[in-house]
Amino acid sequence: MKLRIKGNTIRVRLTQTEVTQLKQGQVKEQTTFPNGQTLHYILLKSNAFEISFKQNTLQVALPNKTVDNWATSDKVELKNQASLPNGGTLDISIEKDFKCLTERPHEDESDMYPNPLESHSKC
Repeated sequence: MKLRIKGNTIRVRLTQTEVTQLKQGQVKEQTTFPNGQTLHYILLKSNAFEISFKQNTLQVALPNKTVDNWATSDKVELKNQASLPNGGTLDISIEKDFKCLTERPHEDESDMYPNPLESHSKC
C-alpha cells in the first residue's frame, strides 16, 4: 500500500492482493521512523465512510457495498471527503496501483494492475 499526503489530500494506492485483502475486511501497513515512532495506516470495510487519525494511526473505513463493487470492477478510484472543523475538507482517494510505463529499478511491480496505457507505449 502506498500512501501519499499533500495538504488536506490523502491518496492511497493498492496492489491486486491488497484490494483482495480489503474486500475480505481490511488491509494495513506501517512505516517506522528512526526515533522508533510508527505510523500505521489501515483501510477497512464498515457500514459507512469514516476517517480518523488517533495514536499514530490513520484509519479509513469504507462502506461494504462500495468496496465490494469497486474491487470486482474496472473502476480505478474511490473518492470521498470528510468535513474539517475549520470548514474545509479532507479529500481521500483510494486507487488501484498500475504498473509504471517506464522501468523503475528496485521496485517490485509484479502485483500491480496492468497499465491501460501499456499498449500505447514504445518499447
